[in-house]
Amino acid sequence: MATCTAPVNGHRTASGAANCPACRGGYRGYRSYSSPFPTRPSYSSSGYVGGGRSSGIGSSSGSSRPSWSPSGSSVTYTTTEVRALAPVRRSVEARTPPPDPRDVFLCHAWDDRAGAAKELHDILESQNVSVWFSEKDVLLGSTLLREIDKGLAKSRVGVVLVTPALLDRLRREGIADKELSVLLATDLLVPIVHNTTYEALREVSPMLASRSGLSTAEGAMADVAAKLAELINL
Repeated sequence: MATCTAPVNGHRTASGAANCPACRGGYRGYRSYSSPFPTRPSYSSSGYVGGGRSSGIGSSSGSSRPSWSPSGSSVTYTTTEVRALAPVRRSVEARTPPPDPRDVFLCHAWDDRAGAAKELHDILESQNVSVWFSEKDVLLGSTLLREIDKGLAKSRVGVVLVTPALLDRLRREGIADKELSVLLATDLLVPIVHNTTYEALREVSPMLASRSGLSTAEGAMADVAAKLAELINL
């Protein structure tokens, strides 16, 4: 019986097979390769209803209306925003509402309490979104960390307002850092980047930067608040 020369000369070409005494005349081109490992299924977000073209993570091109956005809503989303918010929406729908729930827990830097954090709080409250906000929910004489713990437990979604002040606080591992540690363990976290960038956030907290969210660079604070209001509306 003739010996196949493939182990030495290979059969990558027709001439290689033709010169093999064992395989001469039987060459049919390359055989397709089948991996012994299972193929990883491609990801498809269940948050889409239609509109716009698909875009990769980090791209904001195109637009899409998510399934949770009411018919006739004037709120517009980029495809990236829909991808980012869809897992949060699924978690909101699946979670049993806690006793005396708040819609949003607002994690912010102390320096933003009278500025950007209060602005976001006031806009959300004007849209009938209940917000746990330390400036009004931590009573004088109460233990701050314990009140924050209770606020986190009863809130449906955690929002982290990422500002230059918050980045500075996270570097110093203050109270905001403790709140963030709890929120990062859940699928109910929405970062909102304001007056900074995800690149700057990545240098301080790669884990938080890996959670895509919303940015006021894409629209005013009122637009961000409107998207949050739709996200938690069941």
